[in-house]
Amino acid sequence: MSTSRFVGQTMVGSRPSSAAARPNRSAELRLLRSELRLVFGRRRNLALMAVLCSFPVLIGTAVRVSAPSGGDGPPFLSQVTDNGLFLVFTSLTVLLPFFLPLAVAVASGEAIAGEANIGTLRNLLVVPVSRTRLLVVKYVSTVVFASVCTAAVAVVGVVVGLVLFPHGDATLLSGTTISYEAALWRALLVALYVTLMLAGVCGIGLFISTLTEVPIGAMAATAVLTIVSQIADSIPQIHMVHPYLFSHPWFNFGDLLRSPISWHGLQMGLVTQVAYLAVFLPLAWARLQTKDITA
Repeated sequence: MSTSRFVGQTMVGSRPSSAAARPNRSAELRLLRSELRLVFGRRRNLALMAVLCSFPVLIGTAVRVSAPSGGDGPPFLSQVTDNGLFLVFTSLTVLLPFFLPLAVAVASGEAIAGEANIGTLRNLLVVPVSRTRLLVVKYVSTVVFASVCTAAVAVVGVVVGLVLFPHGDATLLSGTTISYEAALWRALLVALYVTLMLAGVCGIGLFISTLTEVPIGAMAATAVLTIVSQIADSIPQIHMVHPYLFSHPWFNFGDLLRSPISWHGLQMGLVTQVAYLAVFLPLAWARLQTKDITA
Protein backbone atom coordinates (compact mmCIF):
# COMPACT_ATOMS: atom_id res chain seq x y z
CA MET A 1 0.00 0.00 0.00
CA SER A 2 1.39 3.39 -0.94
CA THR A 3 1.53 6.22 1.56
CA SER A 4 -0.93 8.28 -0.43
CA ARG A 5 -3.47 5.45 -0.55
CA PHE A 6 -3.17 5.01 3.21
CA VAL A 7 -3.68 8.72 3.84
CA GLY A 8 -6.67 8.74 1.52
CA GLN A 9 -8.28 5.87 3.40
CA THR A 10 -7.57 7.57 6.70
CA MET A 11 -9.23 10.81 5.62
CA VAL A 12 -12.31 9.04 4.23
CA GLY A 13 -12.92 7.47 7.61
CA SER A 14 -12.26 10.65 9.61
CA ARG A 15 -14.85 13.15 10.76
CA PRO A 16 -14.48 16.73 12.01
CA SER A 17 -14.58 17.23 15.75
CA SER A 18 -13.36 19.63 18.40
CA ALA A 19 -10.89 16.97 19.54
CA ALA A 20 -9.11 16.84 16.20
CA ALA A 21 -5.63 17.06 17.69
CA ARG A 22 -5.70 13.52 19.07
CA PRO A 23 -6.91 11.90 15.82
CA ASN A 24 -4.37 13.95 13.89
CA ARG A 25 -1.54 12.70 16.09
CA SER A 26 -2.79 9.15 15.70
CA ALA A 27 -3.00 9.67 11.96
CA GLU A 28 0.61 10.91 11.93
CA LEU A 29 1.76 7.73 13.64
CA ARG A 30 -0.21 5.62 11.21
CA LEU A 31 1.29 7.62 8.35
CA LEU A 32 4.77 6.91 9.72
CA ARG A 33 4.00 3.20 10.10
CA SER A 34 2.66 3.14 6.55
CA GLU A 35 5.80 4.86 5.26
CA LEU A 36 8.01 2.39 7.15
CA ARG A 37 6.09 -0.53 5.65
CA LEU A 38 6.60 1.05 2.25
CA VAL A 39 10.36 1.53 2.77
CA PHE A 40 10.95 -1.95 4.15
CA GLY A 41 8.56 -3.52 1.67
CA ARG A 42 10.51 -2.45 -1.42
CA ARG A 43 12.40 -5.37 -2.85
CA ARG A 44 15.48 -3.36 -3.74
CA ASN A 45 15.76 -2.12 -0.16
CA LEU A 46 15.50 -5.67 1.15
CA ALA A 47 18.06 -6.78 -1.45
CA LEU A 48 20.44 -4.03 -0.30
CA MET A 49 20.03 -5.15 3.31
CA ALA A 50 20.76 -8.74 2.30
CA VAL A 51 23.92 -7.65 0.48
CA LEU A 52 25.04 -5.62 3.49
CA CYS A 53 24.47 -8.57 5.82
CA SER A 54 26.50 -10.85 3.55
CA PHE A 55 29.68 -8.85 4.14
CA PRO A 56 30.30 -10.04 7.71
CA VAL A 57 29.83 -13.61 6.50
CA LEU A 58 32.22 -13.15 3.58
CA ILE A 59 34.85 -11.33 5.64
CA GLY A 60 34.60 -13.80 8.50
CA THR A 61 34.88 -16.79 6.20
CA ALA A 62 37.86 -15.29 4.38
CA VAL A 63 39.67 -14.56 7.63
CA ARG A 64 38.87 -18.02 8.96
CA VAL A 65 40.24 -19.70 5.87
CA SER A 66 43.31 -17.49 5.57
CA ALA A 67 44.23 -15.32 8.54
CA PRO A 68 45.50 -11.83 7.57
CA SER A 69 49.17 -11.10 8.10
CA GLY A 70 50.61 -7.96 9.66
CA GLY A 71 48.77 -4.81 8.65
CA ASP A 72 47.15 -6.24 5.52
CA GLY A 73 43.49 -5.44 5.02
CA PRO A 74 41.15 -2.90 6.63
CA PRO A 75 41.46 -1.71 10.24
CA PHE A 76 40.53 -4.21 12.99
CA LEU A 77 40.96 -7.18 10.60
CA SER A 78 44.01 -8.56 12.40
CA GLN A 79 42.11 -8.54 15.72
CA VAL A 80 39.28 -10.68 14.37
CA THR A 81 41.17 -13.94 14.89
CA ASP A 82 41.70 -13.04 18.57
CA ASN A 83 38.13 -11.95 19.24
CA GLY A 84 35.22 -12.41 16.85
CA LEU A 85 33.56 -9.22 18.06
CA PHE A 86 36.05 -7.23 15.99
CA LEU A 87 34.31 -8.63 12.92
CA VAL A 88 31.59 -6.06 13.62
CA PHE A 89 34.04 -3.17 13.49
CA THR A 90 35.80 -4.56 10.43
CA SER A 91 32.51 -4.99 8.55
CA LEU A 92 31.36 -1.46 9.36
CA THR A 93 34.75 -0.10 8.30
CA VAL A 94 34.46 -1.88 4.95
CA LEU A 95 30.82 -0.90 4.36
CA LEU A 96 30.83 2.70 5.57
CA PRO A 97 32.75 4.29 2.67
CA PHE A 98 30.29 3.17 -0.03
CA PHE A 99 27.73 0.42 0.56
CA LEU A 100 25.96 1.82 3.64
CA PRO A 101 25.72 5.34 2.12
CA LEU A 102 24.48 3.73 -1.10
CA ALA A 103 21.64 2.02 0.75
CA VAL A 104 20.75 5.30 2.42
CA ALA A 105 20.98 7.14 -0.90
CA VAL A 106 18.47 4.73 -2.44
CA ALA A 107 15.98 5.17 0.41
CA SER A 108 16.31 8.95 0.79
CA GLY A 109 16.60 9.68 -2.93
CA GLU A 110 13.29 7.98 -3.57
CA ALA A 111 11.48 9.56 -0.63
CA ILE A 112 9.97 12.54 -2.47
CA ALA A 113 11.06 11.96 -6.06
CA GLY A 114 9.56 8.47 -6.05
CA GLU A 115 6.14 9.79 -4.98
CA ALA A 116 6.32 12.52 -7.62
CA ASN A 117 7.39 10.04 -10.28
CA ILE A 118 4.43 7.70 -9.81
CA GLY A 119 1.95 10.55 -9.30
CA THR A 120 1.10 9.96 -5.62
CA LEU A 121 2.73 13.09 -4.19
CA ARG A 122 -0.18 15.26 -5.32
CA ASN A 123 -2.63 12.89 -3.62
CA LEU A 124 -0.63 13.13 -0.41
CA LEU A 125 -0.78 16.92 -0.38
CA VAL A 126 -4.44 17.45 -1.32
CA VAL A 127 -5.51 15.89 1.98
CA PRO A 128 -4.78 17.66 5.30
CA VAL A 129 -1.19 16.42 5.52
CA SER A 130 1.10 19.43 5.63
CA ARG A 131 4.25 19.41 3.57
CA THR A 132 6.29 19.89 6.74
CA ARG A 133 4.70 16.84 8.35
CA LEU A 134 5.27 14.81 5.21
CA LEU A 135 8.94 15.82 5.10
CA VAL A 136 9.43 14.84 8.75
CA VAL A 137 7.84 11.43 8.17
CA LYS A 138 10.01 10.84 5.11
CA TYR A 139 13.18 11.82 6.96
CA VAL A 140 12.41 9.71 10.02
CA SER A 141 11.66 6.67 7.87
CA THR A 142 15.00 6.95 6.03
CA VAL A 143 16.89 7.31 9.32
CA VAL A 144 15.10 4.23 10.66
CA PHE A 145 16.10 2.36 7.51
CA ALA A 146 19.73 3.44 8.00
CA SER A 147 19.65 2.31 11.64
CA VAL A 148 18.18 -1.08 10.74
CA CYS A 149 20.82 -1.62 8.04
CA THR A 150 23.61 -0.75 10.50
CA ALA A 151 22.10 -2.88 13.27
CA ALA A 152 21.64 -5.82 10.90
CA VAL A 153 25.32 -5.72 9.91
CA ALA A 154 26.35 -5.51 13.57
CA VAL A 155 24.12 -8.40 14.63
CA VAL A 156 25.30 -10.64 11.79
CA GLY A 157 28.89 -9.69 12.64
CA VAL A 158 28.40 -10.68 16.28
CA VAL A 159 26.79 -14.02 15.36
CA VAL A 160 29.40 -14.92 12.72
CA GLY A 161 32.16 -13.85 15.09
CA LEU A 162 30.82 -16.14 17.81
CA VAL A 163 30.58 -19.07 15.41
CA LEU A 164 33.95 -18.75 13.67
CA PHE A 165 36.30 -17.12 16.18
CA PRO A 166 37.18 -17.06 19.88
CA HIS A 167 35.23 -14.76 22.13
CA GLY A 168 35.79 -13.48 25.61
CA ASP A 169 37.67 -10.54 27.05
CA ALA A 170 38.48 -8.00 24.35
CA THR A 171 41.65 -5.93 24.11
CA LEU A 172 40.88 -2.37 23.02
CA LEU A 173 43.03 -0.22 20.76
CA SER A 174 44.50 1.44 23.83
CA GLY A 175 45.67 -1.93 25.15
CA THR A 176 43.07 -2.13 27.93
CA THR A 177 41.24 -5.44 28.34
CA ILE A 178 37.50 -5.38 29.03
CA SER A 179 34.86 -8.09 29.37
CA TYR A 180 32.94 -9.39 26.37
CA GLU A 181 29.73 -7.83 27.73
CA ALA A 182 31.40 -4.43 28.02
CA ALA A 183 32.77 -4.84 24.49
CA LEU A 184 29.24 -5.56 23.26
CA TRP A 185 28.17 -2.19 24.68
CA ARG A 186 31.04 -0.58 22.79
CA ALA A 187 29.79 -2.31 19.61
CA LEU A 188 26.31 -0.90 20.26
CA LEU A 189 27.75 2.60 20.62
CA VAL A 190 29.73 2.16 17.40
CA ALA A 191 26.57 1.12 15.53
CA LEU A 192 24.72 4.12 16.98
CA TYR A 193 27.52 6.48 15.93
CA VAL A 194 27.54 5.06 12.39
CA THR A 195 23.76 5.54 12.22
CA LEU A 196 24.10 9.17 13.27
CA MET A 197 26.72 9.69 10.57
CA LEU A 198 24.33 8.24 8.00
CA ALA A 199 21.59 10.57 9.26
CA GLY A 200 23.50 13.38 7.58
CA VAL A 201 23.38 11.50 4.28
CA CYS A 202 19.63 11.06 4.79
CA GLY A 203 19.18 14.82 5.01
CA ILE A 204 21.26 15.48 1.91
CA GLY A 205 19.44 12.78 -0.05
CA LEU A 206 16.05 14.07 1.02
CA PHE A 207 16.91 17.57 -0.21
CA ILE A 208 18.08 16.23 -3.57
CA SER A 209 14.89 14.17 -3.78
CA THR A 210 12.84 17.37 -3.66
CA LEU A 211 14.69 18.76 -6.68
CA THR A 212 13.61 16.15 -9.19
CA GLU A 213 10.85 13.75 -10.16
CA VAL A 214 13.36 11.11 -11.28
CA PRO A 215 14.21 8.95 -8.24
CA ILE A 216 17.18 7.21 -9.86
CA GLY A 217 18.71 10.64 -10.47
CA ALA A 218 18.30 11.62 -6.81
CA MET A 219 19.79 8.30 -5.69
CA ALA A 220 22.77 8.65 -8.02
CA ALA A 221 23.41 12.28 -7.07
CA THR A 222 23.39 11.46 -3.35
CA ALA A 223 25.75 8.51 -3.85
CA VAL A 224 28.08 10.61 -6.01
CA LEU A 225 28.21 13.35 -3.37
CA THR A 226 29.33 10.86 -0.72
CA ILE A 227 32.05 9.57 -3.04
CA VAL A 228 33.21 13.08 -3.92
CA SER A 229 33.35 14.00 -0.23
CA GLN A 230 35.53 10.99 0.54
CA ILE A 231 37.81 11.60 -2.44
CA ALA A 232 38.28 15.20 -1.35
CA ASP A 233 39.00 13.96 2.17
CA SER A 234 41.84 11.83 0.84
CA ILE A 235 43.61 14.68 -0.98
CA PRO A 236 46.23 16.18 1.37
CA GLN A 237 46.62 19.35 -0.70
CA ILE A 238 43.16 20.52 0.42
CA HIS A 239 43.49 19.47 4.04
CA MET A 240 42.08 22.82 5.16
CA VAL A 241 38.59 21.80 3.94
CA HIS A 242 38.68 18.27 5.37
CA PRO A 243 37.04 19.17 8.71
CA TYR A 244 34.08 20.64 6.82
CA LEU A 245 33.35 17.52 4.76
CA PHE A 246 30.39 15.51 6.01
CA SER A 247 32.27 12.22 5.54
CA HIS A 248 35.43 13.35 7.36
CA PRO A 249 34.41 12.21 10.88
CA TRP A 250 32.76 8.93 9.85
CA PHE A 251 35.58 6.72 11.10
CA ASN A 252 35.98 8.46 14.42
CA PHE A 253 34.08 5.55 15.96
CA GLY A 254 37.52 4.05 16.59
CA ASP A 255 37.67 6.41 19.58
CA LEU A 256 34.95 4.29 21.19
CA LEU A 257 37.41 1.40 21.27
CA ARG A 258 39.81 3.16 23.60
CA SER A 259 39.89 3.41 27.36
CA PRO A 260 39.04 5.99 28.37
CA ILE A 261 36.85 6.91 25.41
CA SER A 262 38.15 9.92 23.48
CA TRP A 263 35.07 12.09 23.10
CA HIS A 264 36.48 15.00 21.10
CA GLY A 265 36.42 13.29 17.69
CA LEU A 266 32.97 11.83 18.39
CA GLN A 267 31.58 15.20 19.37
CA MET A 268 33.02 16.81 16.26
CA GLY A 269 31.40 14.11 14.15
CA LEU A 270 28.00 14.79 15.69
CA VAL A 271 28.45 18.55 15.32
CA THR A 272 29.34 18.11 11.65
CA GLN A 273 26.22 16.06 10.91
CA VAL A 274 23.99 18.47 12.84
CA ALA A 275 25.47 21.36 10.86
CA TYR A 276 24.73 19.64 7.54
CA LEU A 277 21.22 18.77 8.68
CA ALA A 278 20.69 22.37 9.77
CA VAL A 279 21.42 23.38 6.17
CA PHE A 280 19.86 20.64 4.04
CA LEU A 281 16.66 19.93 5.95
CA PRO A 282 15.54 23.60 5.81
CA LEU A 283 16.50 23.64 2.12
CA ALA A 284 14.39 20.51 1.58
CA TRP A 285 11.51 22.13 3.48
CA ALA A 286 11.78 25.35 1.48
CA ARG A 287 11.91 23.46 -1.79
CA LEU A 288 8.93 21.29 -0.90
CA GLN A 289 6.91 24.31 0.24
CA THR A 290 7.37 25.99 -3.14
CA LYS A 291 7.40 22.85 -5.27
CA ASP A 292 4.80 22.87 -8.04
CA ILE A 293 3.19 19.43 -7.87
CA THR A 294 2.09 18.63 -11.41
CA ALA A 295 1.51 14.89 -11.05
